[in-house]
Amino acid sequence: MNISLENLDKVSAVLTIKMEKADYADRVEAALKNFRKKASLPGFRPGQVPTSLLKKRFGKDITAEEVNKLLGEKLYSYIKEKQLNVLGEPLPSVDRQQNIDFDTMEEFSFAFDVALAPEFKVEVGENDTVDYYDIQVDDKMIDGQVKMYAQRAGSYDHVDAYEPKDMVKGLLAELDENGNTKEGGIQIENAVLLPEYMKDDEQKAVFNACKVNDVLVFNPHKAYAGSDVEIASLLKIKKEDAPAMTSDFSFQVQEITRFKEAELNEDLFDQVFPKGTVKTEEEFRNKIKEILSEQFVADSDYKFILDMRTYLTDKVGKLEYPDAFLKRYMRVSNANKGEEFVEENYEKSLDELTWHLIKEQLVKKYDIKVEKEDMLNTAKNLTKIQFAQYGMINVPEEVLNNYANEMLKKQEQVESLLNRSVENKLSAELKKVVKLNHKAVSVEDFNKMFA
Repeated sequence: MNISLENLDKVSAVLTIKMEKADYADRVEAALKNFRKKASLPGFRPGQVPTSLLKKRFGKDITAEEVNKLLGEKLYSYIKEKQLNVLGEPLPSVDRQQNIDFDTMEEFSFAFDVALAPEFKVEVGENDTVDYYDIQVDDKMIDGQVKMYAQRAGSYDHVDAYEPKDMVKGLLAELDENGNTKEGGIQIENAVLLPEYMKDDEQKAVFNACKVNDVLVFNPHKAYAGSDVEIASLLKIKKEDAPAMTSDFSFQVQEITRFKEAELNEDLFDQVFPKGTVKTEEEFRNKIKEILSEQFVADSDYKFILDMRTYLTDKVGKLEYPDAFLKRYMRVSNANKGEEFVEENYEKSLDELTWHLIKEQLVKKYDIKVEKEDMLNTAKNLTKIQFAQYGMINVPEEVLNNYANEMLKKQEQVESLLNRSVENKLSAELKKVVKLNHKAVSVEDFNKMFA
């Protein structure tokens, strides 16, 4: 067997593999013998079909299959042995590939177009300056978190007189044009109202300072500015019937409840953090600040790696690529999307490819390796951030492990976690070698950078 590589230019080559019968004959014979063991033809018992008959009927197909297997093995072993940095996968050569006829030919020549990665070197050092955004945790942000925890642990107390934002419960009854309870009209027991959220100030005022057992008269249609959804929900009717419901209603107040935020004491602190770790409001606020700051480091690092990508891509400059091959490869890989897809996405794919090659060099330079434990930790950190968004900071390690392991079971997430883990390690290494231009920024301004 003869394998040769002809470079057409710096990024294009043709790889040719020539086979003689001696290269594949033994494999074909072995495949025929194995096939004979299970072959069954009319007039012969399984495993007893003559080899000559099998060769006559199936020899061409078996030869083609074994030649193609051998071809694939030799093709990729050659690329690995010669350490060729190829882009995509080799494709049958448009200009060099001969027609193959397994009926008449015993020697074959296979030619493949190969795309080679452009040669360049990424240099990173203390002369490189990149912005690093330190997201500031201010008092307003901490106040918001404190209030959220206090509300989450709050309770509803029964009170005698209504104040804005209280909730009232009672008997709701439809009235006729004379102000009497309408015979056959709508009546709802234990109806719940939040007058503060009514859209009409006059109707809202009906409930001011009301007390338990008071009977009030209001108009739902006016109160909710004709909102079909809100009227239907309150009166338990169909949405399409709501526009016609313009009657006044009486409301007998049976219960008034007021929401009370939890006090900032150890009971609340122990609900949010491990018991006994926080004892004062000041410690509570400091702990919240600490956790928010930790979360924002991950966001800052993510922004940093994006900025490093832009910086290094600009520094490397425009690379030479085998455009014709890569477009052809895109068409083959996205056969169902058409030529328009290739034209619209080609430049973007080159941007991604350039960053991939840069990152590949840096990963090798800093000897970055990602183990399963790294991916598990990445998954746990992402899970922790998601829980924190809902105010759940003290999530047990067992729960984090369970969520992380479930993420690792989903193939579509494994690649994302692997890439995120690589970039986390790469970010840590790059932060050591480049000069960081630290910039303090509010979370609002930071988020605008992604808008």
